[in-house]
Amino acid sequence: MMRIGWLGVWVMSLVGTAIADFVHPGIAHSKESLVLVKGKIEAGKEPWKSSWEALKESRYANLDWEPRTRARVERGPSNRLREGSDEYLRDADAAYTHALIWALSGEEAHARKAAEILDAWSGTLKSIENHDAKLLVGMAGYPFCNAAELLKHTWDGWPEDRQERFGTMLRKIWNPIIRDFYPTANGNWDASMIQTLMAMGVFLDDQVMFDWGKNYYLHGSGNGAIGNYFKKSGQCQESGRDQLHTHMGLEFLSNACETAWTQGIDLYGAQDNLLLKGFEYTAKYNLGNEVPYEPYRSVDGRYLYRGISDKGRGRLSPIYEKVFNHYHHRKGLEAPFVKKVLEKGRSGRRDRGSSARETLMFSGEED
Repeated sequence: MMRIGWLGVWVMSLVGTAIADFVHPGIAHSKESLVLVKGKIEAGKEPWKSSWEALKESRYANLDWEPRTRARVERGPSNRLREGSDEYLRDADAAYTHALIWALSGEEAHARKAAEILDAWSGTLKSIENHDAKLLVGMAGYPFCNAAELLKHTWDGWPEDRQERFGTMLRKIWNPIIRDFYPTANGNWDASMIQTLMAMGVFLDDQVMFDWGKNYYLHGSGNGAIGNYFKKSGQCQESGRDQLHTHMGLEFLSNACETAWTQGIDLYGAQDNLLLKGFEYTAKYNLGNEVPYEPYRSVDGRYLYRGISDKGRGRLSPIYEKVFNHYHHRKGLEAPFVKKVLEKGRSGRRDRGSSARETLMFSGEED
């Protein structure tokens, strides 16, 4: 088999080589997972019933939602100089929420609303700029792609020309921004771009783009690659920074793993289930326990975190369902501290909509 070097893969990703045979829908949710959750909802089983109700009551599920598009989106360092960035991120979550409600309920008004949001952005956006451009694409791209993937493969009402226009936005605007990652940034940056490149690859049926993200997860040079984001103990590159950004990095990496799993590839098991160790370490510390820590110097020495950070300690983001579902329910592995986080309360500390979505779609079979 011919091996394509990194430069070759990069060049091929620019021209958009679509050579894949992907499972569809196939980013965060497969046809089988949607059928499973529908059955749980119809049977009135918990926690699906309550999570479904919470998702529908989320502000992102409101059918009066109006996309607030900008031709130029930007965000500067430390969240300064925001121009359309908040709206961009919120619209991504709204599109995803409406598409998922459509896929589970068959209520076509939600499909139309999701399409309205996607079409508004693909027909307006010209550039994403400034310091946080890569991060904005990485964070918003994943929910946007999930929405588009669900619509494309579960609804016949999204015109092909609008699907193509959305795909053009991915290739012409997003891909040039994130394709080379940001190796020296804190790891959640690379992690966000990994999840979105893989999601883009699935939506576009572009194997090269998908593999670009997958291979960076496994072998990348930056702080977000699995071998750099974690120590063998599970300590994370950002554990000494603060707990919010650590949770972000973990969330984005787990999203990439779930996309790969949907496509029949096991990234979860990489480096002896190192992702699970990272979740267990972070859950243990945020539940009030002590954990070992060693000073962590990031790639190229840009950051040196000498001790674990208690900033944000105990503020548990709703990111644990997916990994518990995989490692415990699918693989039969123990994840005691992750389990305790879920027992502590599935509501999390973030927006109700995203928390409900995670519980709804990734609870797995209850013990």
